[in-house]
Amino acid sequence: MIRRRTFITLLGGAAAAWPLAASAQQRPAVGYLNPRRQGEENRILEDFRDGLRETGFIEGANVAIEYLWANNDNARLPGLAADLVRRDVAVIVTTGLPATRAAKAATGTIPIVFSVGVDPVSFGLVASLGRPDGNLTGVSTLFDEVAPKRLEVMHALLPAATDFALLVDPTNPNSETQSNDMRAAARTLGLNVHILPAAGEDDFAGVFESAIRLRAAGLIIGPNTFSTLAAANLQLALFSARHAMPTISYTREFTSAGGLMSYGPGEQALMRRMIGVYTGRILKGEKPATLPGQQATRIELVLNLKTARLLGLTFPPTLLGHADEVIE
Repeated sequence: MIRRRTFITLLGGAAAAWPLAASAQQRPAVGYLNPRRQGEENRILEDFRDGLRETGFIEGANVAIEYLWANNDNARLPGLAADLVRRDVAVIVTTGLPATRAAKAATGTIPIVFSVGVDPVSFGLVASLGRPDGNLTGVSTLFDEVAPKRLEVMHALLPAATDFALLVDPTNPNSETQSNDMRAAARTLGLNVHILPAAGEDDFAGVFESAIRLRAAGLIIGPNTFSTLAAANLQLALFSARHAMPTISYTREFTSAGGLMSYGPGEQALMRRMIGVYTGRILKGEKPATLPGQQATRIELVLNLKTARLLGLTFPPTLLGHADEVIE
C-alpha cells in the first residue's frame, strides 16, 4: 500500500541523495511497451513522465524513451519486447499483463517495471511483493479481486432485479477467472449473470443489444484493456444512456465521462507516477529486486447523480452513505 506521506518522503529523500543523470550525450534509454495505439493513453504517459521528473529525469534532456505500441494486437508483444532487448535499453516499462509477460520472457537481465491489474505474485511475475527477487518490480491495482462487489453494488441499486450482464474483454488473460468469480458471486446472491465479450469499441453496441435481449437489469464492466481510454469510457457511458441501461465500471474515468457508477482501486495517478519513480531509481543504480512491489489498496465507490436522474433512478441511502465521491 502506498500512503501519500510515505510517497512524498520517499521522493524527498531521493532528490537529496541522487545527482542528476549524465548529459544528453550519455543519456540512457527506457523502452516503453504498451498494447494500445499511440495517442490513446496520453494521461498515463504524463503521469509516468511526472514520476521520472520527480527523480531528476526529463525526457529528451537526460533520458530517452523508446515507445513501442502493439496497436491492440497482443500477438505483436513478444516481437516488440525482443526488439527492445536488441536495442539494449536500460529499463523496460510495461503496461498490462500480456506486455509484462512478453518482456519477462524476452529478458532475465534488463530491469522491467510493470503496471498490471492483477496480483503479480499469483501470475508469476515476482516471487513476492516485499522481495521481488528478479529483474521485475512495479505496481498493481487489483481490479479483479473486488469484481464481485460491483455486482453487490448493482444489486443494492436494483434489489428486485434477478438478471445482470458482465462485459468481459476476451483479450484479457484473466477473463475466464473474472467470469467464474462473477458467476460464483451471482449464485451466492441468488442472481443470474450473462457473460458478454467485448474486445474494443466496435463490440460495445452488440453488448448492449445482447444485454437488453437477455433482459439484464444492469451491466457490469469487467477489467479490460480499453478502460484507460477516454473515448472508450465516453462511448460506454453514451450507450448506457441511450439504452437506459444502469452500468457500473471499475474505473473512475467511466463515471467522470457520464457513467452511472464505478467501484475500484483509487490512487491511480499516484500509482502511475510510481512507475516513473521506480524507473528513475533503477536508472540511478538500484536493482528491481530491492524495490518492493506496490499495490493500490484503497477502493472507491463513485456515483453520478446526474446520470441517475437521467435514467430515472434514485440511489438508496446505503450506497450514498458508502460513496467516496458523488458527482452532481
